[in-house]
Amino acid sequence: MPTLDFKGKNHIYAHHLSVPYRPLEVDASRSVNGGESIPLTDQNLIIHGDNLEALKALLPHYAGKVKCIYIDPPYNTGNEGWVYNDNVNSPMMREWFEKQSPVDGEDLERHDKWLCMMWPRLHLLRELLRDDGVIFVSIDDNEVHHLRMMMDEIFGEENFVACFVWQSTKSITNPALVSESHTHNLAYAKRLDTIKQNRVNFKLPAIVTGFENPDKDPRGPWKADPFEAGGKRPNQMYPITNPNTGQVFLPKDGNCWKNDLNRFKLLLADNRIVFGRSGKSRPQRKRFLSEAKSRGLTANTWWDNVGTNTSGTNTLTNIFGSKVFTNPKPVDFIKRVLQLSTQPNPTQPKNIRSARTRHHSRLLRGQRHHRSRCTGAQQRRWRPPAFHPGGM
Repeated sequence: MPTLDFKGKNHIYAHHLSVPYRPLEVDASRSVNGGESIPLTDQNLIIHGDNLEALKALLPHYAGKVKCIYIDPPYNTGNEGWVYNDNVNSPMMREWFEKQSPVDGEDLERHDKWLCMMWPRLHLLRELLRDDGVIFVSIDDNEVHHLRMMMDEIFGEENFVACFVWQSTKSITNPALVSESHTHNLAYAKRLDTIKQNRVNFKLPAIVTGFENPDKDPRGPWKADPFEAGGKRPNQMYPITNPNTGQVFLPKDGNCWKNDLNRFKLLLADNRIVFGRSGKSRPQRKRFLSEAKSRGLTANTWWDNVGTNTSGTNTLTNIFGSKVFTNPKPVDFIKRVLQLSTQPNPTQPKNIRSARTRHHSRLLRGQRHHRSRCTGAQQRRWRPPAFHPGGM
């Protein structure tokens, strides 16, 4: 497998192993749920401190237990001015980073430095995941190619799930040669084979509109789906006679029926085949509401219905009265991540940024995940908790 080489890699290759374990100390004055009286593993946490040290401090509590991780690292656009301050045991490395700090667009080695920053964090995040856990990383075109190769190396290219492309803005930047409107979200599993064995858990909630029960079927409301599928399979190319009209139907050009003849006969006997509302149309197959809910909806890689950067900012402003930090993710976007990757009683750590959005989303979805817990790391100055007027 091709690997990614970058300046400093040999110095930070095992840096995650040398990061010291530091205890998590509860600050009761900032706690809203009992502080030290509740075990750490039973709380939603915001850790104030260096995110690399925070990840290491979580290992004794959460190693191999986390179902979903979402991180939103610096995109390394050259305009963010992020600072690398990891205590790497190499004077040469420390001197290299101190020459130009913060990292900006004038730094010709900013990609190498960004990779040095990400490498140990991704290693620690992988240690936190359960075998059926998934990590999502938001990134733009500046580093997505480097990030993909790095995650292939750390998580294994066989554990790549998908690159979900989010339409993060719907406005057009007219001065640009091409107006960028998307953000990449790379998803990797700890062990993809484990997720595939339970693929029904990696689903979105089913769309439950349009279900009716005109024939009073005791199995409840249903929706008529086409009985045709693309492609030609010899055992699925038989004629079907409409029992109401005697008309004979064959699959349309380039199609075949969804099932072979024996399966069709079983479906017909089970009152699962209908011929349109009038009874005179082509065959269709009933899909019951109960089945749709249990199977869920398969996700696609284009997300254009989960809010935008603007909606995230508007939500933040409604809660705090001002824009207290930049680039908050919309709640619907984080909901989508949670819907895909978690089942009841998950634990979802979040570090670097957007921790507040994740906690907000988790609370809004509390009806489903009433025992779920969130963890976030926060490096900026502390602000007191703020609550949504609706009671959050």
